[in-house]
Amino acid sequence: MTVWRISGIALLLIAAAGGYYVYTNYLNVRTVTTSIVTQAPVSEAIYGTGTVEPQRWAKVVPLQRRRLVELCSCEGQYVKAGQVLGRQDDAEERSALHELEVSNQQTQRDLDRAEKDRGKSDAAQTEYEKRWTQAEESKTRIAAQKVRIDALVLRAPLDGMVLRRDGEVGEIAGPTDVLFWVGPPTPMQVVAEVNEEEINRIAVGQKAFLRSEAFPGQALRASVSQITPKGDPTRKTFRVYLLLPSDTPLRIGMSVEANIIFREKPSALVVPAEAVAGNVVQVVANDRIERVPVTVGIRGSRNVEIVGDVSRGMAVLSPARVDLADGTKVRIDSNKVKQATSGTSPDDAAPSQVSSQDTSAPAPSAPAPAAAAATDPDNAVISAAISAHIDSVVNDARRNVARYSANP
Repeated sequence: MTVWRISGIALLLIAAAGGYYVYTNYLNVRTVTTSIVTQAPVSEAIYGTGTVEPQRWAKVVPLQRRRLVELCSCEGQYVKAGQVLGRQDDAEERSALHELEVSNQQTQRDLDRAEKDRGKSDAAQTEYEKRWTQAEESKTRIAAQKVRIDALVLRAPLDGMVLRRDGEVGEIAGPTDVLFWVGPPTPMQVVAEVNEEEINRIAVGQKAFLRSEAFPGQALRASVSQITPKGDPTRKTFRVYLLLPSDTPLRIGMSVEANIIFREKPSALVVPAEAVAGNVVQVVANDRIERVPVTVGIRGSRNVEIVGDVSRGMAVLSPARVDLADGTKVRIDSNKVKQATSGTSPDDAAPSQVSSQDTSAPAPSAPAPAAAAATDPDNAVISAAISAHIDSVVNDARRNVARYSANP
């Protein structure tokens, strides 16, 4: 009886072990999605928006509010400094000048008579001095009036091209109305606005990639030439000047989105950001999960650089499954195998869908931008603009939340 009992227990144990083996290896297999570790150039970019302008240019603005009586048809033409571009109505000023000139003539005749008699007596000398003073005052008034008339003449402030002309003859224009933009058309630059939180990472000489809706699909180049020393405390931005190459297709006045590269590597291992949980990635080896510690380098909302015991071509869980322990049997969903973004169209340089800010709740922290490309290192940073743009919006939202919280 004891032998039969022991044998039965042994059979039950064997059956349980076999059932557990079958369950864990065939029945309880978890289906996961994975990404492939990619080796590619990787860069971090700072996002900003700006406008294309000549390096040297000036606005022509009337000093007084008067009716326009003459405007040149000279858009696109080269002009010299001081060349007349237009005139305002000066009839009133010329009438006043005529009165002053007539008065000056009489004053001069009086001075001539007094000069003839100046040696006859002390009174005559005094009269002469009085007439001389009046004559000098008259000349001064005439000169001042001529200056007023000349101020109604619109002149080119420097040598260059008339880049734009606004206004028409007959209209009334004043100091708030810009009538001409004049300057050399080249070289050109982009005047970009960058959030103050990111300005310390920008330096002269860094390269930048630009995106313009006028040239979709093109990664336009520029380089940082100057950073304004003083920021705008209201908008919390700094002005950054990006020098454009001579062969740029951009035109003056175009708006662009800029991605300024402040850190880059020619080659790095990257995975989607969702594949990293803390400082660990979950590698699939022999259909089982193995946790591998890694160090995160350049981090972005799409991809992150990882350094550790991983190599190119490895499959890692994406998204990471922190609920699955080491050794868990898994099955890879072949329909959803992903790969770290290896290239991005320049159209993704700044997402148009990120156009509003939610200030009703505190904004979550956003990772620093990253981008990777497997073919052209220059285009590697284009995808960084998405996370950089998100960073910009998040920072603005965070400031707004703080402002509203401080002023309930």
